[in-house]
Amino acid sequence: MLTTAPHLYIRRPSPTTAEFTVTTCPPLTLPLRLALLALSTLRLSLAATVLFALYTRFITPPTPTTSPTSTNHHPPFPPHPSPSSPAAYLTPAHLTALLHVLTASAPGQHLARLTAPLPPWLLSAVSGALLYFALLWRLHTTESLLVLRGLGIQTATTAAGGALWGGGGLWGWVVGFGGPATRFIPTEKIRDVLINEAFQGFEVRYYLVVVVDGEDDVVVVFPRLLPGRRIVETVWRGVRGCLYEAPPEGGYGYDGQWKRG
Repeated sequence: MLTTAPHLYIRRPSPTTAEFTVTTCPPLTLPLRLALLALSTLRLSLAATVLFALYTRFITPPTPTTSPTSTNHHPPFPPHPSPSSPAAYLTPAHLTALLHVLTASAPGQHLARLTAPLPPWLLSAVSGALLYFALLWRLHTTESLLVLRGLGIQTATTAAGGALWGGGGLWGWVVGFGGPATRFIPTEKIRDVLINEAFQGFEVRYYLVVVVDGEDDVVVVFPRLLPGRRIVETVWRGVRGCLYEAPPEGGYGYDGQWKRG
C-alpha cells in the first residue's frame, strides 16, 4: 500500500521541455495520505522518546528553586510572559522546567529504569539506529530526467533510505528540503541517448544511457530503479523528440503530451 512498482509520470510544460519521473510512490489517495500521516506521527514520537531517553541518561535535570512557603511539590514554571509574545513561552527556563516535570513523571521514571542497565556505548548505538530510522530513512525512491531543448538534460535521484527532508522521506511530501542528487549535462556534451541491455542473472534488463562527450563511462538514467522496457522506450522516444525536434520513432506527435499517432 505504501509503495508500488516503479511507474512513470510525464510532464510537458512546453514542446521544448519535458520531465520524466519514475517513482515507487503510489498515487496520493486519501487512505494513503492517512497511512503516511500515521507513520509520520509514529516516527516523530519514536524520535522524541529516544531523545528524551538520552536526556534522562546523560543529562542531569537541574533542580528548580522553590519558595520556602510553597507547598507545591512540582517544580514551578517561570512567570508567564505577556500574551502578546507567544514565542517567549519557549524560553530555555520553561523548557528546563518542563523536562524536569517529565523526568519526575511515572513514564519518565519507567523509561529511566529501562535504559539504566544498558552500557553507554550500547545505548548510544541503539539510539542512533532508531533516530536514523525515525528521521533519516526515506520510504520511496524517485528518479527524474528533465529535458530542456537547447540547454541540456538534468538527472535527479531521491533514493529510499536517504535523508528525511529529501522528497521521499517522512515529511518530504510537504517540505522538500535538502533536495535530491542531481547532475546537469549541457546539450553540446550529449553525443547520443541510447537504450542498452544487460544480463542480470538469467534476466535481460534494458536501461537508458546518455553518452557524454569526453567521458569514458556512460550516464545511466534511473540507475536505482532500472524500470522495465516499456518505460525505458517511452522515455527514450520523448527525450529524443524533445532534444532534436524530430518526431519520435513510432508516430508520436505533440499536442500537449506525447501520444501514439
